[in-house]
Amino acid sequence: MPLLRFARITIPALLAVLWNQGHAQSPPLQIIATTGMIADTLRQVGGEHVAVKGLMGPGVDPHLYRQTRNDISAMTQADAVFWNGLDLEAQLHEFLERLAQRKPVFAVGEAVPEERRRADEEYTDRWDPHIWMDPGRWRYVVEASRDALIELNPGASDAFRANADAFLIQLQALDDYARETLASVPASAQVLVTAHDAFGYLGDAYGYEVEGIQGFSTESEAGLARIEQLVDLLVERQIGAIFVESSVPERNIRALVEGAAAQGWAVEIGGELYSDAMGAPGTYEGTYIGMIDHNVTTIARALGGDVPPGGMNDELSTSREDSQ
Repeated sequence: MPLLRFARITIPALLAVLWNQGHAQSPPLQIIATTGMIADTLRQVGGEHVAVKGLMGPGVDPHLYRQTRNDISAMTQADAVFWNGLDLEAQLHEFLERLAQRKPVFAVGEAVPEERRRADEEYTDRWDPHIWMDPGRWRYVVEASRDALIELNPGASDAFRANADAFLIQLQALDDYARETLASVPASAQVLVTAHDAFGYLGDAYGYEVEGIQGFSTESEAGLARIEQLVDLLVERQIGAIFVESSVPERNIRALVEGAAAQGWAVEIGGELYSDAMGAPGTYEGTYIGMIDHNVTTIARALGGDVPPGGMNDELSTSREDSQ
C-alpha cells in the first residue's frame, strides 16, 4: 500500500520534472538580423533563448547591400528573419517580401509610429530609416522585437519581457546622457555635418542642425552644388569640425575640408561616427549602447562640449579617436 501511494505521488512529479527539463533544454531560436543594431537588440531581449546572426558587419552599408548565396541559405533555414524596413535594406526588399510568405519575417523599424518618423523632403512617400540614432524611438524596436519573440516562443515570454524592460532602462539612461552631453556644446556650434543624412533623428531628438552631403540613402549622388553649399555653410557659420562615417567613403568629407581651406577657413575632421553599422564584434562600440555612446561623445567633444573621456559608461576606446 505505501508503495502504491509512493507511485501515485511521484509519477506525476516525475513527468513534470521531465517536461520542465525538456522545455528548459529546447534549442534557442535561430534568428537572422540584417543590421548589427537589430542583432544586438535581439540578443539583449532574447538572452539564452535566441542565437542571432547578423548579415551586415562593421563598415557595411545596408543601403547598397545585396544578399549572397550564403545569406539566402541562412535566411531560408532560420526560424525567423528581422530587418529594419523603411527602405533601409533596399536591395533586400524584394527577397524578404517573398521570404515572408514562407516564414516569419519582421520589419521591426516600421514599429515606429508614422508621426514619429522623418519624411524625405525629396521623396514624400519615403521615410528616414535611421531610427536607431534616437534611443527614444529605438524603444519601439525593442518592444516590437519582444513581441515578435513572444510570438515565436510563448514559453519564454516572461524572460523576454524582463530582458526588454532591463534594456529599456538602459536606453533611458543613454537618452539622458545624450541630452546632457550634447547640450554642453555651445548653441552656435550645434551643427552636425556628415557624409549622408543618417543623423536626422539625433538632431530632431537633441535640437541639432544636421547637414548630410548625400540624402537618406548613400545611393543618392553628391553633386558639386551640394558640396559648394556646405563649404559656404562651414565658412559662414565658422563650424570647426565635421565627421566621417564608418560605412561611407571619406572623399566627400575631404572635399569639404579642402573647399573650406581654399576660402581661408580651417575645418577639422572631428572623428569617425558609426552611422549604418556598429563597431567590431566583441567591443563596446559593437553594441547598440556603445555605438550611440561613441557617437554622442565624439560629436560633443569635437564641437566643444564637456564630455567624460570614456563616455557614459567609461568604456569607450580612445584609440580610434587618437588616430583621426
